[in-house]
Amino acid sequence: MLEDGAHDVPKGKVAAIVTHLEMTTRAATQGRPLPSGITFEPMAPDLAWYRDIFDRVGRPWMWFGRRLLSDDTLMDVISDPKVALYTLRREGRDEALLELDFRQVGECELAYFGLTPALIGTGAGRFLMDQAIGLAWAQDIRRFHVHTCNFDSQDALAFYIRSGFTPYKQQVEIEDDPRLSGLLPRDVGPHIAMLEGSAS
Repeated sequence: MLEDGAHDVPKGKVAAIVTHLEMTTRAATQGRPLPSGITFEPMAPDLAWYRDIFDRVGRPWMWFGRRLLSDDTLMDVISDPKVALYTLRREGRDEALLELDFRQVGECELAYFGLTPALIGTGAGRFLMDQAIGLAWAQDIRRFHVHTCNFDSQDALAFYIRSGFTPYKQQVEIEDDPRLSGLLPRDVGPHIAMLEGSAS
């Protein structure tokens, strides 16, 4: 356990405050309709599609976990019959990622949830969350859970709480900075400090 006070983050690393949230009974949904011209679509597992939408949704928030996976490993995850993928489509282009993971018996993880910049602010996120809640609780689960961190949009945590999730745990997560390793461009995540140099 960390003691009270400040703790140095080694150079070349990034530190995130991760908040875990859960929903143990189905929350009410708002029934908000989709904006005109947008459709909700289930997706078959396709590696090229997944890597593209993961990048376009997650790049502003420095999502990189799935970038660390080999093609074979990632395909094993997204092609599992207990993992479900959905998107929002506008003018023939997919602009959202919803990934529901039912691999843990009795649970559903909201593994990935987000919109590309093209849909942020349209109300589509509220619709997508309503769909996520409905799809998760349509299965025989006792718990629906998600985690977010301070790298994500400043609105993400409050959005999850408004949606019916309750925070139950926080962690400090330290990883190699993906911008310094070349996994992500150096200009990604300007809201996250980049500590160049070697750990002392």
